[in-house]
Amino acid sequence: MVNSSDFIERLEYLLEYYGINASAFADKIHVQRSSISHLLSGRNKPSLEFVLKVVKNFPEVNLYWLLNGKGSFPSEERTDDAKNDTPSAQVTDLPTQTSATVTENGTGADRTIERIVIFYSDGSFEAYTG
Repeated sequence: MVNSSDFIERLEYLLEYYGINASAFADKIHVQRSSISHLLSGRNKPSLEFVLKVVKNFPEVNLYWLLNGKGSFPSEERTDDAKNDTPSAQVTDLPTQTSATVTENGTGADRTIERIVIFYSDGSFEAYTG
């Protein structure tokens, strides 16, 4: 789950990094200006569509960094394939029936991975279930 206050900080960092205001940012990613205002004020949470528009229009933005602060920004320089909207990573030999148990911070709370979803820059995605 996305922490809204942390997401807002990362969004504000993007605005500062690119040297643009919220209105210009909204225009660049093709959303209403009020959408940015509502996100920055904490009134609304980001939709998947909003996040994908940011990643599509600002290729240096790492999806996982934007959503949960993991990874880096700006992301590593993109390859020529990625610049042509071709997925830069290939998934091969993905097991179809795999189960993993994750223990969170030594609390003893076991969780099982049920589904992995891969989002592509064109807005499409693939889901794998165990």
